[in-house]
Amino acid sequence: MLQNAVVIGSGVMGRGIAYVCAVGGFDVQLVDVKEEQLAGAQKEIDAIFSKAVSRGKLSAEDAAAAQGRLSYTPQLSAAVSGADIVIEAVPENIDIKRAVFEEIDRSAPEHCVLATNTSTMSPTEIGSFTRRPHKVIAMHFFNPVHRMPLVEIVRGHETSEGTAELAKEAAVKMGKETVTVNEFPGFVTSRISAMIGNEAFYMLQEGVASPEDIDKAIKLGLNFPMGPFELGDLVGLDTRLNNLNYLHKTLGEKYRPAPLLVKYVKAGRLGRKTGKGVYDYTAEKDGALK
Repeated sequence: MLQNAVVIGSGVMGRGIAYVCAVGGFDVQLVDVKEEQLAGAQKEIDAIFSKAVSRGKLSAEDAAAAQGRLSYTPQLSAAVSGADIVIEAVPENIDIKRAVFEEIDRSAPEHCVLATNTSTMSPTEIGSFTRRPHKVIAMHFFNPVHRMPLVEIVRGHETSEGTAELAKEAAVKMGKETVTVNEFPGFVTSRISAMIGNEAFYMLQEGVASPEDIDKAIKLGLNFPMGPFELGDLVGLDTRLNNLNYLHKTLGEKYRPAPLLVKYVKAGRLGRKTGKGVYDYTAEKDGALK
């Protein structure tokens, strides 16, 4: 039975995964080497709990119980030593993931499921960083995690059937629907999403329309819940660029990142997390500080 969960990385995705783990009944530790990042994560997660209670999504009692199951720590090895499932949610950089999985492998118990939240990278390659590739799998969550119902379950070449079933069990416990995807760069959703987001930047670069009108056209014309620029700013334009670079390397020219996207990232305009992306969020940040 899966009970003790560890989420590694307290960025946007890690925070959301830790929240749904706690609401789903897991005893969960959120790990990050930067303690100031953990403090920010706790503040944001507490706000999500408060909003869920105010909107009637959770009772005050259930929210308090879930918050009591969630703890925060910078100590990765100690956290994973008693884990039933570890979900890595660090940036989409293979060297960072290698370092994290090598440390998990040294400290996690043998029965532990080792999951990566990658949206594009190979669980087979990530599994090769461990002595137990049969326990490694990709669980691709979507942003915002507490609202998006899907988890893509992606088996690597060595992933066992038992590991895949446990990953599905964990996702269902968190209240998610699952699809099983054969490993291929970008899986299903990231290939489509990255292509749409990249094409939107090419259109903006070419002067086809304003960001607002491109987003409006996609939402109202294609019935998407968010426009590609709104989504890119939410996910992080650096994350979008990392994904495109990987897909360009593995799948070819159709995923070459738009030069304008590269410029935005070089300028530090990464989206909501920095206050500016395609859109300007500084007024929102200033309002939050008052």
